[in-house]
Amino acid sequence: MKLHELRPAEGSTKKRKRLGRGTATGQGKTAGRGQKGQGARSGGGVRIGFEGGQMPLYRRLPKVGFTNIFRKEYAVVNVCDLDIFENGAVVTPEELKKAGLVKAEKSGIKILGNGEITKKLTVKANKFSKAAEEKIVASGGKVEVI
Repeated sequence: MKLHELRPAEGSTKKRKRLGRGTATGQGKTAGRGQKGQGARSGGGVRIGFEGGQMPLYRRLPKVGFTNIFRKEYAVVNVCDLDIFENGAVVTPEELKKAGLVKAEKSGIKILGNGEITKKLTVKANKFSKAAEEKIVASGGKVEVI
């Protein structure tokens, strides 16, 4: 096959409708817009969700939920991810950012207890899960809440 032989698959393309090319064409005169009215005018038509004046669905349904504007979202780091640091290291939020374990700037960092830790580390973070705290202490490390 050569570049000049490329063409769309059979039936995959459709000719566009040519509107308003005379009355004999099938879409002439009014060009498929009908006789007068809002839809026939230039710039006319109704917005998305408009139901002809009937109360639209999005207003008939009840409001749901609540968004707490004071919510704190924590960047999550698992215990198994901390094994990249050397034995006896002090792991701070800055160190975690440098290592690429924390990317987005959030309310703080939370250490979760997924996986195992083999090194003795001093970990400083905003929050710790119970399992993470137990695993870090069990490996001989320390936990410090900032």
